[in-house]
Amino acid sequence: MSDTVAPTFVDGESPELARVEAQMALLASGIRASTRSTAASIDPALEPFGLAVLRVLARRGETHAGVVAEVLAVDRSMISRQARLLCGLDLVGTRVDPRDGRARFLALTPLAEAKLAKVRRERTALVHRRLSTWTTTELDQFAVLLERLNEAD
Repeated sequence: MSDTVAPTFVDGESPELARVEAQMALLASGIRASTRSTAASIDPALEPFGLAVLRVLARRGETHAGVVAEVLAVDRSMISRQARLLCGLDLVGTRVDPRDGRARFLALTPLAEAKLAKVRRERTALVHRRLSTWTTTELDQFAVLLERLNEAD
């Protein structure tokens, strides 16, 4: 006997789908609030978009401003404005690309690296605390379902 059950397809009006949508909206709202709070904990003047830029630089290291714009799917002018703000907060440093004097490389400062490491530790502790009572089976099921949700159409 198999533990698998044939999938049932739900229509757009099902209470199950409505419940999932409501929980996803709640999760998204919590993520937005957490992002605002995280940005403010790094610097009260830092906006969530600036935090997104910092996170790109944390993952990629020193990077062309144009690449950051591509990763965040925004116009380069937005990255230029944000880079000026982040430099003013001593969170990002820039250097001119020696091959193209108009282009700039962006990189985190040691201050930004330290602050991002601190918020990463705090976020990890929060997630671990919330999931600490889950069984390994529940965690595995949750991961599988999130992976499935995140699959490209």
